[in-house]
Amino acid sequence: MIIPNGFFGAQPLRPENEIRVEKFFESCGFKTVLSGAVGFGLGIAVGLFTASVGPELAPVNNQTQTVKEVLREMKGKSMSYAKNFAMLGAMFSATECAIESYRGTHDWKNGTLAGGVVGGAIGLRAGIKGGVLGAAGFAAFSTVIEYYFN
Repeated sequence: MIIPNGFFGAQPLRPENEIRVEKFFESCGFKTVLSGAVGFGLGIAVGLFTASVGPELAPVNNQTQTVKEVLREMKGKSMSYAKNFAMLGAMFSATECAIESYRGTHDWKNGTLAGGVVGGAIGLRAGIKGGVLGAAGFAAFSTVIEYYFN
């Protein structure tokens, strides 16, 4: 079926299943899960890197560590980073999507506000001052990233 499309002529009507798939990929749930998964993978990579250069892998009292001990430490550090990055990514994505849905517009302010909310929530573990500094820092970082990618 062909429908008129203003000044640019006719354009075919999109199938229902294509519209459904597009809505699924643009949903807040999908974006949150995807951000968590990507954060988990990035956290593993960062954890492996930091574990390979960390001082805790140095021998203690001139005793060499076994490969099994080194791998155990690397796994622990990688999983720690992976969980933290996954949680951070999921929190940011869900917050940004909720703000965007509430505001009804897609612009740089959504990322800045989401960064402030998530940074403040994470920083509150260190007290009010940590929450304020976390909110300001994460909001500034989110603004720079939004500006750079847009």
